[in-house]
Amino acid sequence: MNFETIYKTYWQKVFRLCMGYANDTDVAKDLAQETFIKVWKQLPKFRNESSIGTWIFRIASNTCLRQIQKDNKMPKSELPVEIKDEILDTNIEKDIQFLYHCISELQEVERIIISLELEDMNQKEIAEIVGLSEGNVRVKIHRIKQKLTLKFKNYGN
Repeated sequence: MNFETIYKTYWQKVFRLCMGYANDTDVAKDLAQETFIKVWKQLPKFRNESSIGTWIFRIASNTCLRQIQKDNKMPKSELPVEIKDEILDTNIEKDIQFLYHCISELQEVERIIISLELEDMNQKEIAEIVGLSEGNVRVKIHRIKQKLTLKFKNYGN
């Protein structure tokens, strides 16, 4: 598979995974782009030990986790309220925006797992990416869905 085909096939999925982390369209685009730069550089070294998708999602997850670590090390200044409102005003539907917000509040591993689940990745591949057993991933997915369901029930009120 050449890089252009990989990019066209996986760009949207990787972007959505990054949105689960960042809950910010611009940051998610930057993380996805950084992921594909790494994929392009490492593609000749890909050994087909897993599917190309699993490999790409692993790179994307690691890229997002590294960004979270960097963000936690650097103090953030608060943006003025007016700017925050403009940033959040995107074309994403309110429910989807709320879903991304809820996902961004989860722990890092939970964000990876649910974002990959939302991409219809099977639990075996998710387990490979996050380094957990398939059974543990299944339990975590169930618990994450319970958390998100509870947040959505409270969202309507």
